Amino acid sequence: MSVDQQPGAPTRVVDGVVLPAPGTWEIDPGHADVAFTGRHFMITKVRGRFTDVRGAVVVAEEMNDSTVEVVIGMASVDSGSAQRDEHLRSPELFDVEQFPEATFRSTRVDWRGSRGAVHGDLTIHGVTREVTLDVDFEGQVRDPWGGERSVFAARATVNREDFGVSWNVPLEAGGLLVSKEIAISIDVETVRAD
Repeated sequence: MSVDQQPGAPTRVVDGVVLPAPGTWEIDPGHADVAFTGRHFMITKVRGRFTDVRGAVVVAEEMNDSTVEVVIGMASVDSGSAQRDEHLRSPELFDVEQFPEATFRSTRVDWRGSRGAVHGDLTIHGVTREVTLDVDFEGQVRDPWGGERSVFAARATVNREDFGVSWNVPLEAGGLLVSKEIAISIDVETVRAD
């Protein structure tokens, strides 16, 4: 493995690929988008996002030794419809009073070039399941205040019923009102903390 890094630099070149420098990169909540997409009537896409996202990526010398920890405030759900959001927060779905937070904690990283698979424990609605995020390092920039930012994007698909979020209505013609399969997409800016 070939590594080229200037002392204190926010990035390094590993085998010809630019990657973030080792250290703790904290998620900037104001520039974090954790979104989900499901199907309504098994046809229409319905999208939502969470606005309360906190956590950090700890980048190791060896990318495969890196870790990720994220906390999501479930009451911050925003689907563009106040009525739908109240239903999502209700005991029938997220039950935010009993389960106010969802978490993701990585358990293993398989990194190749500028992308990798981050395996971890996702806990939603008090239920923990292993989920794999397909992650891309999208670049690094210095902000106007002198902070160093690294940007990551990730994707996964989960079955919401695996997490006990199982409310649904059968359709007269067959199928269900809301899809079981939910696509998750994540875009986060992280700020170098050390």
